Amino acid sequence: GTDSAKAPKVSCEERNGTGPSRFTLQILNVSQDLMEFLNPNSSDCTLVLFYTPWCRFSASLAPHFNSLPRAFPTLRFLALDASQHSSLSTRFGTVAVPNILLFQGAKPMARFNHTDRTLETLKDFIFNQTGIEAKSDVAVTKEDWEGPLPSVLTKGIDWLLLFSLLFLASFVMYATVRTESIRWLIPGQEHEHQE
Repeated sequence: GTDSAKAPKVSCEERNGTGPSRFTLQILNVSQDLMEFLNPNSSDCTLVLFYTPWCRFSASLAPHFNSLPRAFPTLRFLALDASQHSSLSTRFGTVAVPNILLFQGAKPMARFNHTDRTLETLKDFIFNQTGIEAKSDVAVTKEDWEGPLPSVLTKGIDWLLLFSLLFLASFVMYATVRTESIRWLIPGQEHEHQE
């Protein structure tokens, strides 16, 4: 009875821990599609992080997520900037970042829903979902704070938000000028009173 409650929910095919992608986290750029990296015909598991470089929660999670490939060398780890991959964010329901999904093949199987985002809670999540034990000697190191995922917030201009605000302000100005009740405020506009 109790053994069935502890059985892994996702049966992952463990991949060979050798080769160029051993112990690394791969970050997808804007031109790469997540589906190119997930094999729909296999049962191997991939942990995917949806993050944004300007989110402080993503930055604080980064060193912990960077250390996961060393703890689970038989799993694959990917990360993508959710603001650059908005169609994928919509497709998988990632409305907030950071968001972590466990995929089996190309199918999302589980979502990490803990507010405490540490290496230990991530290890527990993976073990509870897959039954794969983490290497016990793995800890967050100085190198994990440096990358590949950035643990320092990047500052930048959200051009889409800026354009949206300018468009909205322009529309409000245009609508205000076109309104009859406001014409008397504009110099040079003659208005006639009906008696």
